[in-house]
Amino acid sequence: MKIKTQTNRHIYWNPYFGGFLLGILIIFTFYITGRGLGASGAMKSSVVTIVDAVTHSHAADNAYYKQFISEDKSSMNNWLVFETLGVLIGAFISGGLSGRIGWRVQHSPKITSKRRLAFALGGGVLFGLGAQIARGCTSGAALSGMAVLSTGGFITMLAIFGTGFLVAYFFRKNWI
Repeated sequence: MKIKTQTNRHIYWNPYFGGFLLGILIIFTFYITGRGLGASGAMKSSVVTIVDAVTHSHAADNAYYKQFISEDKSSMNNWLVFETLGVLIGAFISGGLSGRIGWRVQHSPKITSKRRLAFALGGGVLFGLGAQIARGCTSGAALSGMAVLSTGGFITMLAIFGTGFLVAYFFRKNWI
């Protein structure tokens, strides 16, 4: 009798090894730039640039936008923009080398692709708003904050993962 085996094309790195490498990267980033990692600042720079290009008068009159607008320097001239672009390019290179690039929506058989995408979009919007309110995302506020033993970094990490753990209880039927 011949047993048919199915190979899993979606083998990922060990998460502990990935976490170790991320920790080394944060230390290296602090050493080279004097700052930790972060990604939400790149989104802020992009939004400011778009608003300034569409309606400069509104951006110049707005208390939030005008602090990032300068006549001699573009708001896109920020190292976080280049870091985020590097992460996206690296992700596509990694996905291409491992054969994981393609259009698909991974979801439980209990929900539809449309519902999965709606949940992902809603979660992303809420997380983006939270990152702006908290003045940093998981990588900037939590990981980099914890790397310098900041109390705020530990509180942010506990809040992010604690809230995720509590909310997961109500949505688990969509995934299990």
